[in-house]
Amino acid sequence: MSKIDYDLNKIKGVVFDVDGVLSPSMVPLGEDGNPCRMANVKDGYAMQLAVRKGLKIAIISGACGKGLEQRFHNLGIEDIYLKAGVKKDLFLKWMSEHGFKPEEVAYAGDDIPDSECMKIAGLSVAPADAAVDIIDMAGYVSPANGGYGVARDLLEEILKVRGQWPECDKAWGWNK
Repeated sequence: MSKIDYDLNKIKGVVFDVDGVLSPSMVPLGEDGNPCRMANVKDGYAMQLAVRKGLKIAIISGACGKGLEQRFHNLGIEDIYLKAGVKKDLFLKWMSEHGFKPEEVAYAGDDIPDSECMKIAGLSVAPADAAVDIIDMAGYVSPANGGYGVARDLLEEILKVRGQWPECDKAWGWNK
């Protein structure tokens, strides 16, 4: 049984924002003025495992920067939308391209630019330190702060329900 009050067996796709979800809200600036984001390796492990187990993952973020797109490609994620001004349009396009119904999609966001997508998704997820308005609208609030395991928390729950998390009998093996 999952700690998330949603039928996770329905979930076929998960969308993540970057800043405030996959990286902390506090982003140091490099000498060139560009953000230097952190990447959580436990999030990365869960994301690449979820992709290999057939879950479709997308990134929709206003963020951009050298290395950001490459990191997600390295995890096996194909649908990466950076510099997203209006996330809702990209979210609806992504859902349509994959034939997903809203109830088949989870969206993890932390602030106002994510709110429209969170209203559409069957399961809306917020980090523990998300903006108050986002926490209020979320179907699930992760105990993790942004950048500290939100993706791991959500994906582990989904994969456990599907019997695909490594602690499940039928999930062992890197190449399955």
